[in-house]
Amino acid sequence: MTLQQEIVGNAMQMAVVNLYPGQTVYCEAGKFLFKTTNVTMETRLSGPSGNGGQQAQGGGMGGLLRQAMGTAMQVGQRVLAGESLAFQYFTAQGGQGTVGFAGVLPGEMRALELDGTNAWFAEKDAFVAAESTVDFGIAFAGGRTGMSGGEGFVLEKFTGHGTVIIAGAGNFIDLNPADFGGRIEVDTGCVVAFEEGVQYGVQRVGGLNRQGIMNAVFGGEGLSLATLEGNGRVILQSLTIESLANALRKAQGGDKQGPTGGLFSTHTG
Repeated sequence: MTLQQEIVGNAMQMAVVNLYPGQTVYCEAGKFLFKTTNVTMETRLSGPSGNGGQQAQGGGMGGLLRQAMGTAMQVGQRVLAGESLAFQYFTAQGGQGTVGFAGVLPGEMRALELDGTNAWFAEKDAFVAAESTVDFGIAFAGGRTGMSGGEGFVLEKFTGHGTVIIAGAGNFIDLNPADFGGRIEVDTGCVVAFEEGVQYGVQRVGGLNRQGIMNAVFGGEGLSLATLEGNGRVILQSLTIESLANALRKAQGGDKQGPTGGLFSTHTG
């Protein structure tokens, strides 16, 4: 059953989801805004795991133990990734219901449709809500890539069938690396999401020469850029969390970065 949703607003968008009787949608804790009274809300540590958001039944003590171990592994992954520990599930009872969700930063939202064949990957904290037929997981880009790329170390992974709603900062632009010679290079904080089949990596900005050092120290990008290669949809955002944090520090009189950015940035997050 297709999720009936509408993304409204401009500078700070929100998603208004209309649920059929018995239909379930879940969100990360902290993304819920409002609901009608006939929509129930339940908080769980476990993800949907492809079972429609329902807890596994039967199997005796062995089944309960496997369920508990599976939940513990899911929670452990989310803890390592810095994600929310719990999900909130919303189900319409006795008629159609409405639920509202939003991201945590000023910016856009996007509804992605999964057909069961390809996964989507997104930056940490991009997830807002999804149908209970969509599985939420954590993907690690790899130690070397992650240590260089910051935001790219931990990715959210969505599989299954149905609609997943993500959010980012600023405005979105959709690109396909195949339209630009098969590869694009972007600020590591600009990547919102990309389809499975697009290869994500991180490379040093320039070589270990005078221009490379100038790029890293004075260019505002630090030492690395994210690379996206292949044929598939990529969503980028115009505002990075680091640039927003720097602007807020400057407005509060606490800017210690100076005019150069790059390696002189005091941002540690």
